[in-house]
Amino acid sequence: MRDIDLVFRTMFAELAQQTLDAQWQSDFPLEGRFVTVPVKGKDYFYFDIPTPEGKDKRSYVGPAADPEIAARVRRHREIKNNIKERRRLVSTLLRSGGMSAPDRFAGDVTKALADAGFFRLRGVLVGSVAYGCYSGVLGVRLPTTAMQTGDADLAMDFAISQEVDDSLPPILGILEAVDPSFRAVPHQADKARVTAFVNRTNYRVEFLTGNRGSDGYTGKPSPMPALGGASAENLRFLDYLIYEPVRTVLLHREGVSVNVPAPERYAVHKLIVASRRLTDALGRAKRDKDVLQAATLFEALIQTRQGDLLADAYQEAWDRGGSWQEGLAAGIALMPDNGKEALADALGVEVNALDKG
Repeated sequence: MRDIDLVFRTMFAELAQQTLDAQWQSDFPLEGRFVTVPVKGKDYFYFDIPTPEGKDKRSYVGPAADPEIAARVRRHREIKNNIKERRRLVSTLLRSGGMSAPDRFAGDVTKALADAGFFRLRGVLVGSVAYGCYSGVLGVRLPTTAMQTGDADLAMDFAISQEVDDSLPPILGILEAVDPSFRAVPHQADKARVTAFVNRTNYRVEFLTGNRGSDGYTGKPSPMPALGGASAENLRFLDYLIYEPVRTVLLHREGVSVNVPAPERYAVHKLIVASRRLTDALGRAKRDKDVLQAATLFEALIQTRQGDLLADAYQEAWDRGGSWQEGLAAGIALMPDNGKEALADALGVEVNALDKG
């Protein structure tokens, strides 16, 4: 696959910075102030803004130990927002830079959730909408055939949702502002809880979280105080996927600042997901897309000299035990040769030794 020219990679980085600046300006207006609050022995930044009732409204910002967040708090009043310039950058990156945009509707849904504070509350965009961001993150032209999707998957760590002491507005209201036909879908295991929303064209927005401890949580919804009344579907292996996500920009409108999984974790996770798909026609189609995305990212990580990150991510997954090893081995067996060769390169083994750990 072709590298993206340095001038466009630099432009993408500048857009990501400007978009995050703009999101901060929207989330934290100048009339408010940052405060430090201790929670369970750690310090966190919150933002207090006066209300007409005379009581401050408090919003979560992030860990005080995060150097990027601390730096942004210090230079808060210097941030500028130039929507016209960001739209120009997005247009150039799509037209001339070889990068990809999500479909318009997926972009609108993601932007609405971003504006409501989902990524500020440390939510993570996962699935194929996230995959579309990796061209800019890695600096290579990824094939668009691996980016098609009919849904939006969003994840949040259960502990973070419990501890941030902040929440989105009601999720259904956020989505109805994009498309009034959105409706809540009661969870099969607990009709009182909702983890997914669909519209009249069956576009699905689903919230996910990592399985907590025993498999007894699998298939059941978890209450998520930060998700505006929504719950999240418990999924095995998801905690691995969303550990230490990457902040980047979705190339939609003037840019949307998002968190996505680290590309090496996304790729390894896709191997496991592929091995667990149903064998009906839809399941096979999703499985084929999973292994295509994994193989493409393996190649891209080798091409951009990040094979060590891939090797570390793979080894971490392998070391988690038998069910992980079975999933990885089954996913490797499904993967095209180019992906197997790239993964073997990263691990420093022969292709026929890939499933040996």
